[in-house]
Formats: sequence, C-alpha cells, structure tokens
Amino acid sequence: MSSHDKGAGQWLVLGLPIALGLAWITQGTGVIGNDPERNIWIPDDLTMPLQVQAAYNGERIFFRYRWPAERAHVYHDMLRYEGGNWVRHGASRVGPDPDGTYEDRVTMLVGDGGVPDFGRYGGYVTVGDRMRFFTDSASPAEVSAHPHLGETLGLTEVQKHLPETRRDAADWRSVVDAETLAAQREAGYFLDLWHWRAGRANPIGASDDQWIGEDRFGDAGQGPFTTNWDGATGQPRWMFDPETTGIHALRWEDVQAETVDFDGIYYLSRAMAVDFDPDHDWQDGDVIPRRLLDEGAGSRSDIRVHGDARWADGFWDVTLVRAMDTGSPLDDKAFREQGVYDIGIAVHRNATGSRWHYVSHPHTLGLGRHADIQARRIDGDSPAWNDDWYEMTLFYPGQVNWPLLTSRAHAGAPDIAAGKPVRPRHSEQQLALYGVEREFNDAIVGQWRLTLIAGLLTMLGVTFALLPAFRPSRRGERS
Repeated sequence: MSSHDKGAGQWLVLGLPIALGLAWITQGTGVIGNDPERNIWIPDDLTMPLQVQAAYNGERIFFRYRWPAERAHVYHDMLRYEGGNWVRHGASRVGPDPDGTYEDRVTMLVGDGGVPDFGRYGGYVTVGDRMRFFTDSASPAEVSAHPHLGETLGLTEVQKHLPETRRDAADWRSVVDAETLAAQREAGYFLDLWHWRAGRANPIGASDDQWIGEDRFGDAGQGPFTTNWDGATGQPRWMFDPETTGIHALRWEDVQAETVDFDGIYYLSRAMAVDFDPDHDWQDGDVIPRRLLDEGAGSRSDIRVHGDARWADGFWDVTLVRAMDTGSPLDDKAFREQGVYDIGIAVHRNATGSRWHYVSHPHTLGLGRHADIQARRIDGDSPAWNDDWYEMTLFYPGQVNWPLLTSRAHAGAPDIAAGKPVRPRHSEQQLALYGVEREFNDAIVGQWRLTLIAGLLTMLGVTFALLPAFRPSRRGERS
C-alpha cells in the first residue's frame, strides 16, 4: 500500500469514529431538562383541556369553567410549627410545590378592543422584557431602584404589563410618563383581569378583581385576603378561635394528605380567627394558614363565586359572577348587549404558581352577537347551563415574551407587524413546543453546530477513504 493510501486509511480509522462519536453526542443525548437555577421547569403535559360557558341576564354576567385536576390544591402558603419556630410552606417557587401547598387558580383577561393586539395575540402582549421567573428576570434591586415601578409603586419584580406603557417595549425600564399612563387608562388601554383562587378567596365565595396597565394592579378597594404574619415577632397575627372552631390549628399530616372536606375547616377567615396566643402549648405539626381571608371591599370585590366552586371526580367546576357594568370604567370592562369581547384564560393546577400555568389563545365572547363563545341571555338569577360547553385547549407558554415575538429572532414578526392573528397560524401544540424550544434555544443551537461538524467530518472521512478507488491503475504491472 502506498503512503497516500495509508493516509486515507487513517482518515477512515480515526475520522469516522470521531464523527460518529460527535453524532452520538449531538443526536443521542437531549438538552431539555428541568433547571431550577435558570427558572426552568417543564410540565409533563404541555397542553390541557378547558370547558367554558357564559350567560347574562341584563344585570349580571356569569362565566363557568371546568378543567381536569388530579387533586384539588386548596392549601396555600401555610405556617407549620416545628421545634419552636413557625416554618413557611408554599411560597412561590419554580415548578410544583413539593408539599402541595400551592392553590389551583383560573384567571381570565378581558378586552373590549381598547388593546387591539390582545384580540390577535392574547396574553403574549402582557409578557414583557425580563419578567419575573424568566431566566433573565430583572433583580429586585434593579426594580426597587426604578423611579416609577420601585419608588412609586413599591415593586420588586417586573410583572405583566402592556407594550405601550413603555417607550421601548423591549426595555422594561422605559415606562412612559404618568400623564400618558393616565390618558391610556382613560382611553381604555388596559385589560380587566378576573382572578379566582382555590385557597385565598374561594372558601368565602370571593374572587379577586384586577387590571393590567403598566403593571398588574388590584382594583380600588380591599382584596379578599391579607397576610397572617408578624415579621417583628416571627409568629402569626391570628389563629383559629377554639371556641367557634374547636381547634387552635390545622395539622400538617392533614394538609399533606392533599384531600379536603369542603364543608370542613381548611382555611382561616376573619369570622373564625382570634389574636394569636404565643403562650398556647403549640405542638410540632400544628399549622396556621399564612393568609387570612376577609370580605373584600370596593371595586376589587366585584367578582363573586356563584354557587359552590368545587373539585370532584377529577375536575374543578367554578362559576363566577359580576355586574355587567360595575360602574368602575377605570378598573373594569363593561359587558353590554350586542357587544363582542376578547378573552384569554389561564389555569394553574398541580400545585404550581407564577408562570407555570397553561394559557389559551385569544377567543371572542358575544352577547347576542356571533363569536367563539356565545353568552346565553337568561331570565332569572341563575343559569341552567343547558347549552354545550365551549371546548378550549390551553398550553404551556414557556419563556416567550412580546419583545421576542416582535423581533427579528421570530420568523413571524412581519406577520405580527401586519396584524395577522395567531390562532389561524399556530396550534396550541405548536406554541407549547415553541415555548419549550425557546427555553433551551442556546443549547439547541449548540447541538446543531456539533451536528454540522459531525456531518462534515463524516463526509470528509468517507471522501478520503474512497479516493483510492477512483485513482487510475498503471498499465503493464503484473503480479
């Protein structure tokens, strides 16, 4: 064999195994996995079903939601007595709470056309630059130092907000001036937010009424819960009234059992609370909710639970009711006969909070008008719910924000600029996969590069190995 043939053989012997090894590394191993350090946790199911119905009687409007949940997570933010201290369980965290002490929720954004992009792109328009619980979320120190968000509003996180509340939608810091913000709100450039919580409001038949402008706000008035913690003393402010409830505290083993008697005591409300007694003989495993439920007041208490919102046989069934026109035009969107509205719904389940939820495409709601969801006109004070459900699919959105979708990094940005809506262009399954892909974009691109290198090495190795076969042989040579 000539020296040249020996070189080709080396390519074949050494190059191909290296190329195949790289191919195995790039194709045989995955890059997607939970990474709490980067605020990443991927749910097992990327989509989930939701059923919706709506009705109105001229004065009040009703929304009914039904969705599957393996368990009813009704406990939220609990204090467990252990070794002389009260230990907190259920603070907002990455992914599911391991103790199950995070409540299920359903939220609904409502638009009346004042935020046109919401009708085309849904909740994506509320997800801005460096949001909380994103991998690159702004630090509490950065937000606290901001003259409006930190110093005026007292915020420490970047929450949901609308794009035009910023001079540059890709920069959370660039909040427009106060006069412009006020004018936007007066003009209807805000979204109404219905917020039902299984632990922090449902037991007393309440919900929360909020809105989104340059941040997420509660409506004027008092919300349905307050914090039961005295930081100065390191103990709760209130406990169960033993004379009316028969107990001083819940028990940790009952909380962790993840079962609930909706007719029993599993929450702490103003009506059943007394001042905390530090001299009581507290036992390890005693539990006091870190939230005290209280009747709200003002515009913030406009939304109520209709009937009993309950979990049974693997499903939550929740009905909310509100005045069609609350008389608070700066807080709420008024529903009117012959009106068409945009809604987007999200569900938290499996003891997850923050951005670990499922969201919907934008859908239309019509009151006597054609729309995706037809709200039925009824007589009386309670719908019979005889109509079929409107079926939705919700999806895990991942870390996809509005600045990304409108940037060159998104191939569909020109379509957004042209005002083409998202629903006809992307299924919920596609958006869920895109959401996961964006969370691992850098790693996926790295794998693509390694795959390209492996492919090139393979082709070079094969080419060098085959070159001798194409070389002309010398005439006259004899063996």
